[in-house]
Amino acid sequence: MAAANAPITMKEVLTLPAIGIGPQFITFTNVTMESDKYICVRETAPQNSVVIIDMNMPMQPLRRPITADSALMNPNSRILALKGHSFEAQLPGTTQDHLQIFNIEMKAKMKSYQMPEQIVFWKWITPKMLGMVTQTSVYHWSIEGDSEPMKMFERTANLQSNQIINYKCDPSEKWLVLIGIAPGSPERQQLVKGNMQLFSVDQQRSQALEAHAASFAQFKVPGNENPSTLISFATKSFNAGQITSKLHVIELGAQPGKPSFTKKQADLFFPPDFADDFPVAMQISHKYSLIYAITKLGLLFVYDLETATAVYRNRISPDPIFLTAEASTVGGFYAINRRGQVLLATVNEAMIVPFVSGQLNNLELAVNLAKRGNLPGAENLVVQRILRTPDTVAKFQSVPVQPGQTPPLLQYFGTLLTKDKLECTEELGDLVKTVDNDLALKIYIKARATPKVVAAFAERREFDKILIYSKQVGYAPDYLFLLQTILRTDPQGAVNFALMMSQMEGGCPVDYNTITDLFLQRNLIREATAFLLDVLKPNLAEHGYLQTKVLEINLVTFPNVADAILANGMFGHYDRPRIGQLCEKAGLYIRALQHYTDLPDIKRVIVNTHAIEPQALVEFFGTLSREWALECMKDLLLVNLRGNLQIIVQTAKEYCEQLGVDACVKLFEQFKSYEGLYFFLGSYLSSSEDPDIHFKYIEAAARTGQIKEVERVTRESNFYDPEKTKNFLMEAKLPDARPLINVCDRFGFVADLTRYLYSNNMLRYIEGYVQKVNPGNAPLVVGQLLDDECPEDFIKGLILSVRSLLPVEPLVEECEKEFLEHLVSEGSQDVHVHNALGKIIIDSNNNPEHFLTTNPYYDSRVVGKYCEKRDPTLAVVAYRRGQCDDELINVTNKNSLFKLQARYVVERMDGDLWEKVSAAVKAFMTADLPHELIELLEKIVLQNSAFSGNFNLQNLLIFDSD
Repeated sequence: MAAANAPITMKEVLTLPAIGIGPQFITFTNVTMESDKYICVRETAPQNSVVIIDMNMPMQPLRRPITADSALMNPNSRILALKGHSFEAQLPGTTQDHLQIFNIEMKAKMKSYQMPEQIVFWKWITPKMLGMVTQTSVYHWSIEGDSEPMKMFERTANLQSNQIINYKCDPSEKWLVLIGIAPGSPERQQLVKGNMQLFSVDQQRSQALEAHAASFAQFKVPGNENPSTLISFATKSFNAGQITSKLHVIELGAQPGKPSFTKKQADLFFPPDFADDFPVAMQISHKYSLIYAITKLGLLFVYDLETATAVYRNRISPDPIFLTAEASTVGGFYAINRRGQVLLATVNEAMIVPFVSGQLNNLELAVNLAKRGNLPGAENLVVQRILRTPDTVAKFQSVPVQPGQTPPLLQYFGTLLTKDKLECTEELGDLVKTVDNDLALKIYIKARATPKVVAAFAERREFDKILIYSKQVGYAPDYLFLLQTILRTDPQGAVNFALMMSQMEGGCPVDYNTITDLFLQRNLIREATAFLLDVLKPNLAEHGYLQTKVLEINLVTFPNVADAILANGMFGHYDRPRIGQLCEKAGLYIRALQHYTDLPDIKRVIVNTHAIEPQALVEFFGTLSREWALECMKDLLLVNLRGNLQIIVQTAKEYCEQLGVDACVKLFEQFKSYEGLYFFLGSYLSSSEDPDIHFKYIEAAARTGQIKEVERVTRESNFYDPEKTKNFLMEAKLPDARPLINVCDRFGFVADLTRYLYSNNMLRYIEGYVQKVNPGNAPLVVGQLLDDECPEDFIKGLILSVRSLLPVEPLVEECEKEFLEHLVSEGSQDVHVHNALGKIIIDSNNNPEHFLTTNPYYDSRVVGKYCEKRDPTLAVVAYRRGQCDDELINVTNKNSLFKLQARYVVERMDGDLWEKVSAAVKAFMTADLPHELIELLEKIVLQNSAFSGNFNLQNLLIFDSD
């Protein structure tokens, strides 16, 4: 490892075997380290598992039984990304990868996706974005929202058949670099080739270069307030028998009209023993602006970013290094070798400045390093360049400095300043500022370097002192320049300063739009948003442009922030059509719907139900007119009937009064969606007495397999059409006959029920009906079974199963009736058979008049006699059919059926019968029944009969009428 006085310190933080990681798993494909927070190891024995090592607690690894082809821990959060073939079943022989992202703390899956191509390399390029490389293309997949991987670019030809070893993006995500390695040329096969593809997102162009390792950095060029984007890359190639090793630093996307970074290039000096070694990784320390190039065999090259000056070279590992990660908090990096050592490289803050100034004899670089990293060791340099009393200074320098105490030399400067014995200049303040900001501020004040004083207050975030000091010295600061200065180092401080300016008396000295553009030029979207949200709180009409602007920039970059702003409802003067379009592009479809006012726009957006919260969509329907709502509901069902049905049902339930129940029913019927009808009518049924609604609900429930609900409604509802429902249930042929039993039992369709059940071999339901539901109807069931020629054994078993609950007399009648009807059907003319059948029909009241008037074979006297006690009018029918005069006269006299008697006498026109009628008239007179007698006489005399000319009857009618 490096010596104690070396500028770079190496430390073994951990060895993977010490925490149970087998050597076979310490490889490039099994170990990942996306940041200085976590290491992730994929094991396949003794069982498939993933080991997560928290670098804050490295000796307490988290091991989980997970099968995966690759596992990546998020750079910042406890979020795990997995890819592989074994999470869900897929077709044999496919090259698809299944991706999943889990939140370990929440124990929940955040996202998943079935990648149609095989991923050969992937990496977290930001805490919110995964970069994924396939054989042909590169994709980005955000963990936010429901977005799918987005293709960024296709791989260039120089990367064909390469092993991809790294993929990075710059902080603005506008530049992307892909690194791969391939076997060496035939002349020197042991020297691996390195290839790089640099891609510009804005220009949508790629450049193919030779490189083994690369990294991005931000650097501020003097005279340019905007940081420049730099890329550094290292390459080692073999051409014309010569090995060339170079380090390059170039600017990407130079800013027009601004000072640009001058391209730098330096040699990489490999010792002879490392002739075939090559860079495998590059990290750039943003804290110290140093480039670390690490080779496979463990060499470390350290270069200055600004000048590409070599600072240090040493071998940091005897074993091959295959993985590195930036250690941003300490300005160094982690490296993992094949032995499983996790090494931490950091800047030796006490030694690097003296090393550069002494060993390298580079005074300017030493001062710059001290400025950037606020490093000690620059005191001698200040003395050498400013003071002309080296002896005095040497005495202070010889005094040892205790940790945490101010160096004696600075105390000396402070004393001279207090006693006003030090000539203060702006240049002196600049130099002192590298080691002591407070002392530098005092020097600036003494030197009346007002701009530097203002800038110093700004850096210290003492914005109120800027105004006080400026007023004291009569200085009008260049607020725009001042804001630009603060922006370079402290974006949040710039926001605070801008807000303070907005509250100044007389108004803000810098236009709000100009301030906003300053933030946006540096891609500080969040800061620009924070500023605008504060100053636009009054919601003034003249700020409509800025309201639109803050929504636009967030809809393009941070749609969730724009969504929150719109949800807050704080703006009322922005360009609503424009924002509606951007909401649609950003996938904020519910917000787009809230902004659109034309039906075609609404119909185009509303079908994106996969990305709209269902309740929000239901609420949106409440804002539409009846016609528009029904039109949109129809479109949703057309696009995805199954997926959108629940939303449409909920909408119909919520707004059935406005939309109309009939219109909703027709909508579901148009798409033959019985499921939709079932759920919609189910909420409306209890308040409806419409038979059609009740029937449609029964029909929908039956067609969707909701048999229990069909059974309940047929049992409880009093509003459906029995005949229509019975016919439907018979046609539907449900596996459960209870709904049909309910209808037929309640509304007297027992014969139809029995016929249906028997013909469909549902004998157990016949048994259940007569045993449990209505034993009293057993005779009707038996009668129908006999009609249907059911086997005698089943009927006997059915009768015996009911036993005491069975009404015997009706059963006997049914059996007799069946037997007799059977004889009749065979052509029997036996009078006794027809007499018995007639008696049964009379007792069962099964249209007896039809039988009595049409059957020619029964004995009228026998059947008439049987009817007298049951229904005298039926007895009259039977006697009339057999012209049984005596019996008819007797029964009509006995039961006062004089109208029937009179009608019969008139019809018969028989003299002998008249004598009997005369006797009847005398009986009326003797019984003092004039009214009944008049009625009888009117029938005989006034109607055209054989007795119309009888003088005795005419006189008697006149006499009784008086």
